[in-house]
Amino acid sequence: MNNQQRLISPGVIVQMLFFIVVIPFLPLLISRRWNWWEAWVYAIISILGFAISRMLAARRHPDLITERARFMQHANAKPWDKLLAPFLGLGGGLVMLVAGLDALFGWSPMFSLPLKILSLLIILAGYALGSYALIENRFFSGMVRLQTDRGHQVVSSGPYRWMRHPGYAGALLTYLATPLFLNSGWAFLPTVFIAILMLIRTNLEDRFLQDELEGYCDYVKRVCYRLLPGIW
Repeated sequence: MNNQQRLISPGVIVQMLFFIVVIPFLPLLISRRWNWWEAWVYAIISILGFAISRMLAARRHPDLITERARFMQHANAKPWDKLLAPFLGLGGGLVMLVAGLDALFGWSPMFSLPLKILSLLIILAGYALGSYALIENRFFSGMVRLQTDRGHQVVSSGPYRWMRHPGYAGALLTYLATPLFLNSGWAFLPTVFIAILMLIRTNLEDRFLQDELEGYCDYVKRVCYRLLPGIW
């Protein structure tokens, strides 16, 4: 009970509200274009996607939510991830910030409706893949670490049958399609920044798992690709 109270402290609640609710609505708050339907749809999908995926993950793996709530608090998290993880969070906020400023000042030309619909489908596919990975993997921590306290072992079911890091793959799909859906060419700048960081993190995490997680090297032999089946 004391642990739960620490996890739902006022500070944690404020951080969750900021990243889960405020950040998705940032384009609307900055631009004040309250009739911007794409921004409304994106914010609603983002919030519902987070809530539904965590609810389903909590029902299957109750301890996973506790693990993820301890973001940046794990003593044995890899030093390089203590740098990469916050920058990834910052990058997500920058995408929303730039999209809002783009709409406010009209920097980008309007993208076509078919392109926006296609990008929306990609965003939904990204959320679905990422949520599937979260629900399937009891060890889907917010920080890269060897979870010996939780009996860390290789997960090879669900989307992990096709790629070794489907959570990152889903996130990349969503990030890359977001500037198109929000009609912001300039938002591709922070998106590229996020994509590079995510590729670096994927590579470092994969090396770490091969070095330290028992059975992962055998899994690598069965599932050859990290993010893109047939490519990498």
